[in-house]
Amino acid sequence: MSSPYKRIILKLSGESFAPQGERGINMAEVVHIARQTVKARELGVQVGIVIGGGNILRGGQFKAGNTSIQEATAHYMGMLATVINGLALQDALESLGAPTRLMSAIKMDGVAEPFIRRRAVRHMEKGRIVILAAGTGAPFVTTDTAAAQKALELDCDILMKATRVDGVYNADPEQDPSAVQFKSLSFEEVLAKGLRVMDPTAIAHCMTHSLDILVFNYRTDGNIERAVRGEAIGTRVTNAKS
Repeated sequence: MSSPYKRIILKLSGESFAPQGERGINMAEVVHIARQTVKARELGVQVGIVIGGGNILRGGQFKAGNTSIQEATAHYMGMLATVINGLALQDALESLGAPTRLMSAIKMDGVAEPFIRRRAVRHMEKGRIVILAAGTGAPFVTTDTAAAQKALELDCDILMKATRVDGVYNADPEQDPSAVQFKSLSFEEVLAKGLRVMDPTAIAHCMTHSLDILVFNYRTDGNIERAVRGEAIGTRVTNAKS
């Protein structure tokens, strides 16, 4: 079975690189994600990955008044954390035989290529998995928004957000066992209900440009491949009314 998509962005949180409740990088977790991603690529889809850095550093730990580090500096530190994660993911993917390119929005030629849109597209057309690190290269922008921007810039068919729950719920399913999962939502419903899908700026970008978002559980083995195949998993957010 092939994929209904030509090109996708997969958004991974930094927390996906460590067991739940832990910090740092656990290579068993990274290889689990890499193995699923390689299988998805084998379906013929072009894959770009935007990764967070929360497993290494969270900006919230540098709130104004609690530290001498300025908030903008903390954001840059977080961007560098995504590059560290990108390097780990690159090695995991290449250990499985997948060609990759790590591209950074902050220039660091010794470890990553600079992000250039046309070059990124060319890598993807050649079958390379492109890891997009350092967010947008500017502070005060989340990796959710970076993922939406990169998906639009690279003319992707869908933005896939991998999480540790099965989709979008009306309450936190990790705290409320009675929480109900939505199978589909419109962008308007997400904003009206204040649902935690992605940050409001990312939602606005996707809504304006009619770029669907699929939220699904990456911890279930094979789910990345199922998502890329177009199977009905997770929650799909679209401009269409649910």
